[in-house]
Amino acid sequence: MLRTRFRRRPRLLGAIRSFSRRAAPADAAAEPVIRVTNNIAWLGPPKEGPKPRQLLSLPPFPSSPNPLPGRNLAPAEPGRPVRVTAISWVKHYFGEVDPVVVQSHFRKGLVNVERSNCDDSSNRSHHPECLKKIKHNDVMAAGMKIHLPVSVAESRIVKRYDTIPTATLHPNADEIEYLQRLVVYKDSAIIVLNKPPKVPVKGNLPVHNSMDALAAAALSYGNKEGPKLVHRLERESSGLLLMGRRKESIARLHWLFSNVNLAKSSAQVWDDACEATMQRYWALVIGSPREKQGIISAPLSKVYLDDGKMERVILAHPSGIDGSQEAVTEYRVLGPTINGCSWVELRPLTGRKHQLRVHCAEALGTPIVGDYKYGWFVHNRWKQMPRIDYEPSSGKPYKLRRPEGLEVQKGSVLSKVPLLHLHCREMVIPNIAKFLGNSGEWYDDGNTWSSHKPSVLRFVAPMPPHMKISWNLMSSYLV
Repeated sequence: MLRTRFRRRPRLLGAIRSFSRRAAPADAAAEPVIRVTNNIAWLGPPKEGPKPRQLLSLPPFPSSPNPLPGRNLAPAEPGRPVRVTAISWVKHYFGEVDPVVVQSHFRKGLVNVERSNCDDSSNRSHHPECLKKIKHNDVMAAGMKIHLPVSVAESRIVKRYDTIPTATLHPNADEIEYLQRLVVYKDSAIIVLNKPPKVPVKGNLPVHNSMDALAAAALSYGNKEGPKLVHRLERESSGLLLMGRRKESIARLHWLFSNVNLAKSSAQVWDDACEATMQRYWALVIGSPREKQGIISAPLSKVYLDDGKMERVILAHPSGIDGSQEAVTEYRVLGPTINGCSWVELRPLTGRKHQLRVHCAEALGTPIVGDYKYGWFVHNRWKQMPRIDYEPSSGKPYKLRRPEGLEVQKGSVLSKVPLLHLHCREMVIPNIAKFLGNSGEWYDDGNTWSSHKPSVLRFVAPMPPHMKISWNLMSSYLV
């Protein structure tokens, strides 16, 4: 009999400790297991098991006439205390938690109440024998003490994306800090961001974390309204993204990116600044164009596949029946072909959807690395470059210049599935703040503007990490 009690006692203590991280059971000794990291096998400890569940203890239900202060509750019958259900008591205690979260905890049976026959002095309130499940509609009595997991308090999430209008978006502190680190330039008229890859620019009903919605909510800098987009980048591409902060600057930049002649005025200084507007992209393509530089003038048209569910841009037929749009791109090869790839500089003279990707894949025959939509067959035949472990000249281990903590092969040409290597590196635009007054008036002939400010602004954005790795692998070969 004594031996039986001695065996059961560790189970009892283990059950008590499993509900408290402060008194968690000691880790059981486990033999090391074989792990593989970077193709190297080594002995290591096994994976950690689930952590003991922590419970939150609500204070005992008060016996006052109004147990929920701030709420006017009338008793069902005169002379009787107010009837409060368990879910009402938990929702009152966790006012910042979404009611749906509280309801799910009751529905899953995670909310418990202490039994009246348990001894609190022995710290047995966390023992499963002293707890019983309570339903959402059970009536609370004075002295009842409810216990529920800490997941209720940790789920204080604000519903930010009920609707798409940016006025309902409330980024948290981490998102605001992250977006502000992306700002390359800011003045009273514009904001220039260095957009990371795989982030959508324009949001819609299924897309919430878009640059326009987050920037409008997090980059207002005291203005009543946030910045607005004046041009777009593709989701997979990266680089300079321009946004306007005032109505006049947004309108001028919209005209500028659609047609330079629409943005011109009677001021010669402004017209010269408009003529200097340009964008330069850097791209890594598979293969090499026949000519080292040139101009691509190939109209584009859209086709719809799968009953209109999928859209694709192709080179337009010469007959022009399919409603083509003019598309012109200047290109220049930056260096020789290394392991089947070449760096190319692209300058779009028109702004069509997927213009650079289609011109590289179909007009030049050299699709951009990571562009599986327009270069799928070329990617299947492409033999990716092997990983360089040693420098051929010195024989020492090759060290890549990359941000700390970044995986070597993630998204670069060494990866099995590389990301899109298309980056808007340089942009030249007119200095809107020079021609726009503080009250919003536009300076024209006969009006003075700030002579100390430059007429044009030039921005250069560093490449994303996956393109930096690919660049470092080939930088010694560039001319």
